[in-house]
Amino acid sequence: MHKIGLFVTTVLIVLAAVAATAFVVDQRQFGVVYELDRVKRVITEPGLYWQAPPPFQKVRYLDKRLLTLTSNSAVDPTPAPVLTAEKKNIVIDWYVRWRITDPLAYVNNLGDETRGAAQLTRVVRNAFQEEVNRHTVQELIASKREEVMNNVKRAVEQAVKGDKPWGIDIVDVRLMRADYAEAIAASVYERMKNERKRMASEQRARGDAEAEQIQADADRQRAVTVANANRDAQKVMGEGDAQAARIYAEAFGKDPQFAAFYRSLEAYQESLGKKGDVLVIDPAGSEYFHVMQGNSAPAPAR
Repeated sequence: MHKIGLFVTTVLIVLAAVAATAFVVDQRQFGVVYELDRVKRVITEPGLYWQAPPPFQKVRYLDKRLLTLTSNSAVDPTPAPVLTAEKKNIVIDWYVRWRITDPLAYVNNLGDETRGAAQLTRVVRNAFQEEVNRHTVQELIASKREEVMNNVKRAVEQAVKGDKPWGIDIVDVRLMRADYAEAIAASVYERMKNERKRMASEQRARGDAEAEQIQADADRQRAVTVANANRDAQKVMGEGDAQAARIYAEAFGKDPQFAAFYRSLEAYQESLGKKGDVLVIDPAGSEYFHVMQGNSAPAPAR
């Protein structure tokens, strides 16, 4: 029984020693072994490794993967407004993609990932501030956006690869948003709204003027068309009346008595065509009644 207890104790001691001295480096990590707060070695390949038991040695890990740092991260949660070339305060959002390539240089110059991210944030923020100071809002948003990001990336790379390289690579730098600060956003939006209203009023006024011009032109063309039509109608009517008079003259010239009779009929038709008119006629002296009675000669005059 005593031997079993001794064996179990020995096994536990061995397991504790193994647990204290063995460590695993993941394929996504670098392993940095410290000895009395100094870097003893850096492990770049995954696997099982050994170390002296604490407090003589200890292991810290650094991420091998592509890391992302943003302007509103915990390192710098409330970025301050930046002044543009036209003296306007704007707030920008950005992100940077980076990777640790030399863990020894990184640890010696920056320490752990938290301090390294904080230092990188300051460098990127200062580079963006310098670029924003040299450009207008329109250039930052549209015309020179790509140029600004390339210049910032170049400036950050020069900073991290200077006399004391940080042991990192800058993969990408992007400007996500450039907007006015909240203190002046309302006035800017109001000015933009008024400008749009002014442009709309100008468009409506221009449209009304063009509409009036089109209406006036249409009225003029209508008046000309109606006048020409009336002129042509009068001409045709005149020609018709002349032709009718000629035909009447030719027809009446062949039979003067019939012509006189026809005119009498027309005269009676005009005289008797009104309702309520009273006409007193002497049948014996009326040429109309004389003809109706069958006499071809006109009635004798009295």
